[in-house]
Amino acid sequence: MAYFITEDCVICGTCWEICPTKSVVEYDWYYKITDTCVECGACARVCPNTAITRDKEKKAKEGKNAGA
Repeated sequence: MAYFITEDCVICGTCWEICPTKSVVEYDWYYKITDTCVECGACARVCPNTAITRDKEKKAKEGKNAGA
């Protein structure tokens, strides 16, 4: 899985709505991307806050997304 949701996420739900595999899921008070992600990039393209990235270094919610 190459996409990660960073702490810049404002929980708007745009990525959740667009994901063709429903790999963006609500978890506690934020969204995370599960291992069913096919890396199509739709979520990253529609994110109004550019909070979805492929860069592991920017993975701000790493502890929260562990096992995603």
